[in-house]
Amino acid sequence: MYLYPSLQIYTRFLCDFLESAEKHFMVGLDVHYYVFTDLPGDVPGNITLGLGRLLSIVKVPKFDRWQEISLRRMELIQTAIEDHIQREAHYIFCLDVDMRFHGRVGSEALGRLVAAIHPWFYMFPRSEYPYERRTVSTASVPQDQGDFYYQANIFGGALEDVHRLTKTCREHLEVDKSVGVEAVWQEESHLNWYLVKNKPTKLLSPKYVWDDARGGKAEEIKLVRFSSVIKNKAEVRENP
Repeated sequence: MYLYPSLQIYTRFLCDFLESAEKHFMVGLDVHYYVFTDLPGDVPGNITLGLGRLLSIVKVPKFDRWQEISLRRMELIQTAIEDHIQREAHYIFCLDVDMRFHGRVGSEALGRLVAAIHPWFYMFPRSEYPYERRTVSTASVPQDQGDFYYQANIFGGALEDVHRLTKTCREHLEVDKSVGVEAVWQEESHLNWYLVKNKPTKLLSPKYVWDDARGGKAEEIKLVRFSSVIKNKAEVRENP
């Protein structure tokens, strides 16, 4: 089971994403792709999927700011689980569409609560993790807490656990909004707060969430399995 938001003109990355996923993601297992987009008409209709693999399009509202897309992500996932996914799957992965698979990602990545170590911060000391530190935010993490800084473009696990995560983060996001606060890294800040308090049962190394903008893999990363593609953020984000 697999889900990711594909919002606004990020739809342009969809074909490459799906082609690479069909080669490397949970091969041999049943997979249902849910594409969350405000542009359902832009989703290509000629994508070939393997046996036992399905694709559904979920239309979502268009938001004015890319930050709002990020802030509403937890709500969209929570609602989708409650509305229909809970009857259709046992596990869910929430991934960004502007990414590509390069190697096998299979059942070794499954767990009740799955998170990936951020590829830009895994060598940093805890004091330099970009957690939300302002105590006015519900995402605030004290200086003496936290084991890793997690990347928000891949997380997942058993439906019950992911539903609990997204529901908690949505509630905290709403509390922050009610007092005019926006966490430093939007939903990623809230995700990290949750994972500080509720440790992942499956921890994925940065090879599962590399960033091509780093200019190739680091010496300690022998094989990149999944990575963010290089893009012009000013071009794909309609608003600053």
